[in-house]
Amino acid sequence: MASDPDDDANLYLTLLCWAGLALATLEAFVQPLPVGLGAGAMAVAYLAGGVPAARSALAELWQDRRLDIDLLMVIAALAAAAVGAALEGAVLLALFSLSQTLEHRAMGKARRAVEALMQLRPETALREGPGGVEEVAVATLVPGDRVILRPGARVPVDGRVVSGAGHLDESTVTGESAPVRKEPGAPVHEATVNLDGILTVEVTRSLAQSTVAQMIRLVTEAQAMKAPSERFSDWFGQRYTIAVLAGSILAFLGFWFWGRPLDEALYRAATLLVAASPCAVVISVPAAILSALSAAARGGVLFKGGAALEGLAEVRVFAFDKTGTLTTGQAGVTGIVALDGDEAAFLALLAGLEAQSEHPIAGAIRRAVSDRGITPEPMTGVQSFPSEGITGQDGQGTLWAGNARMLERMGATLPEALAAMADGAETLVLLGRGAQVLGAVTVADEPRATAAEALEALRASGTGLLMMTGDRQPVASRIGARLGLLPEEIHAGLLPGDKVQLVDAATARGKVAFVGDGVNDAAALARADVGVAMGVAGSEVALQAADVALMAEDLRKLAAARKLARRTARVIRQNLTLALGAMVVLVTGSLFFDLPLPLAVIGHEGGTLLVVLNGLRLLADPIRSR
Repeated sequence: MASDPDDDANLYLTLLCWAGLALATLEAFVQPLPVGLGAGAMAVAYLAGGVPAARSALAELWQDRRLDIDLLMVIAALAAAAVGAALEGAVLLALFSLSQTLEHRAMGKARRAVEALMQLRPETALREGPGGVEEVAVATLVPGDRVILRPGARVPVDGRVVSGAGHLDESTVTGESAPVRKEPGAPVHEATVNLDGILTVEVTRSLAQSTVAQMIRLVTEAQAMKAPSERFSDWFGQRYTIAVLAGSILAFLGFWFWGRPLDEALYRAATLLVAASPCAVVISVPAAILSALSAAARGGVLFKGGAALEGLAEVRVFAFDKTGTLTTGQAGVTGIVALDGDEAAFLALLAGLEAQSEHPIAGAIRRAVSDRGITPEPMTGVQSFPSEGITGQDGQGTLWAGNARMLERMGATLPEALAAMADGAETLVLLGRGAQVLGAVTVADEPRATAAEALEALRASGTGLLMMTGDRQPVASRIGARLGLLPEEIHAGLLPGDKVQLVDAATARGKVAFVGDGVNDAAALARADVGVAMGVAGSEVALQAADVALMAEDLRKLAAARKLARRTARVIRQNLTLALGAMVVLVTGSLFFDLPLPLAVIGHEGGTLLVVLNGLRLLADPIRSR
């Protein structure tokens, strides 16, 4: 990726400043230079190192009424020159310029870590048309177009496979390290790589609305949303900068009052100004937050700002929706009973209702009906009842499908012939017309392959666990036992309001995160301190719904994200301790031990670089490989 022009300009000015300093140092300590060359070199060092900082600081002061730290450095350098220590001032400006250049380039690396995904987008695609296959610009593709993907090609836009089968490397979007097999009907995401097979893909989203474009937009917004610790460091930096400037003036007056010569008093005040400047304190938090956000995004986890990152680190209880979160959501029909004996007609009615539902259980019923070659009956006036079921109209009147609560709503009773199905540990779906029950199917879901490992990792980190579901207790207990959950951690038969109450009660133990699919259970996601949506690649609604979005359906990413969040919190504490500690040592030395200005400069700029580099370590977090 091309470098930022501003970063390049800063680099050239820094090199020019250091060249001027080198010539000025040569004249001061080695041998005299031709007349005027030494003074010219000193002027170049001051101009190249001081003008950019002064211009930036004055612009901040004029436009935003903010006293920028850069201004303190320029004032300190001018004060040094005023008392005959021009070389020390040049050293200050040179080190400050170098520090700013390295800081900007390092932080730019963190910002570009996610934007680099855009560079993976191919410029052209092979579009299938009436006249055959033609190569077209990706920007011209619209929903409904069909493109051909050959082995090794990158997916140009979001779409779904309509023919062919193969494996795709989705690590750039979801962080999933293992190739994912794609068959007809499966979604594919922009910037992923077709490893084998020839696929025909139908475009479902334009380039501007693609998954990667949304990721870039969300991460950019997240970087602009300050975390509480960032807001504190910004607040502290502004007020402390004013205090440093005022304190340096008072120190100058104090040194002069106690008998120090004017030039020495000014020199000591300039040293204090450098020693007490809060550059390292102000940059310590954003350096860590920005690096962590970039590392997480490359690993398939999107945080909606630094506040969500800090919030996840502080979570003490994780509450999980069951269906589609802890389980695959790919439930299968395990039993069918039609009370009139006509199983095909029964399934046609049931599938006609469930065709209007997005619930995973409805998907299982639709797949079972499709496998049997049965055509669903058309329905009108379909209405959903959360955690109960669904109703609709056919040619003979009102039909309903749902659980025991829907049975009670309709004033029906469970026939004795279905009692055995209701006693099992599988989900029971009843179909009826008015108060008459027509039959039932049982559906069983399976835990996700990664769920047990993820829950174990979260429990090992000291957090509490809760599983919430609208299913019956036997169904919930079967899944919970396979995931290693304790009986008291399993809550079944819940309505949406019940989940909100459980989340509310859990807050007595500390911050609570609710993990769901980002669309259902919106109330619980909103009530939780941190809402987490999983498996949301390609889902604009889910990406917007939660504080944290897991692009892949891998719960281990949640445990890895929390580990990254806690590591970020440790790095922030390390940075603040280092920055404040260095500042105390330097200020003490400048007030009571005649600390030389060059040492104050080295200590100040060195501390700033150290906290930036310590924060950038988070860019290498292994979240992507977990």
